Amino acid sequence: MTPTDPSPDRNQRRVATDGGVSTTDDAESTSDPTEADGDSEKLVDVSSSFTVSDDDEDRPQAAETAIETRDLDVYYGDEQALQSVSMEIPEKQVTALIGPSGCGKSTFLRCLNRMNDLIDIANVDGEVRFEGKNIYDEDVDPVALRRKIGMVFQQPNPFPKSIYDNVAFGLEVQDEAVTDETVRRALERAALLEEVDGRLDESGLELSGGQQQRLCIARAIAPDPEVILMDEPASALDPVATSKIEDLIADLSEEYTVIIVTHNMQQAARISDKTAVFLTGGELVEYDDTKDIFENPDNQRVEDYITGKFG
Repeated sequence: MTPTDPSPDRNQRRVATDGGVSTTDDAESTSDPTEADGDSEKLVDVSSSFTVSDDDEDRPQAAETAIETRDLDVYYGDEQALQSVSMEIPEKQVTALIGPSGCGKSTFLRCLNRMNDLIDIANVDGEVRFEGKNIYDEDVDPVALRRKIGMVFQQPNPFPKSIYDNVAFGLEVQDEAVTDETVRRALERAALLEEVDGRLDESGLELSGGQQQRLCIARAIAPDPEVILMDEPASALDPVATSKIEDLIADLSEEYTVIIVTHNMQQAARISDKTAVFLTGGELVEYDDTKDIFENPDNQRVEDYITGKFG
């Protein structure tokens, strides 16, 4: 969508001062906010609640489209989980998907590498275009697709194997050669090699939660995909481990397209270039540059959600 025109007070918005957000399944707005008298309104710099990177010169200003969805609908049986979602996701940037629980953001993420194929009652209509082709065409091999569009899940899920074999599995399942160089390179890209070097034969289950998640990221990037999907990768981690994952995501976006689902709006504001807001019923309500979403959203429902008036 086209961002609204900037204004002199562009970097300030009228926002709820508590910045609180809940994540319940009921995302209906409970009130229709009205404008207060200009003298009584409290203008708060959005950065007091959300930190959005101002380092624009280091951000890609324009990018080719990595993935495009066109009128994407998803049903689980008779229940519609996504409603006509159309968006273009830029390559080698971080795109965040936010919204309350049950809004369809994880369903959307799973559509991008056909993980919903594994759910018997799921039915997908519309198009997901990658490299100029609809990935739901009959001649597309889902396994080959997932070689190019990898995924990291919410809970770290290392296998009961050595650290080395965990990473090697990501290559073996894609029928790619396993070499020490490839395994070590994946661990290095996942910012884990320095912490585990010299003990790659130890079990991946002995690592801390944050290290396990980075091991799973190493496994996902070992086949050198073009896109990495992340479904709340830091939700089960402590703040220190979360910070390392966020730093890693920023580094990965220099080589890969990263699409992340998160309930943490501060996290989305910190690490993403673009943000898509899904609300109840699987509706994509607004999709724009992250700064515009958090500082000057076009849609009143989006502003109400971001400022904690519902969620």
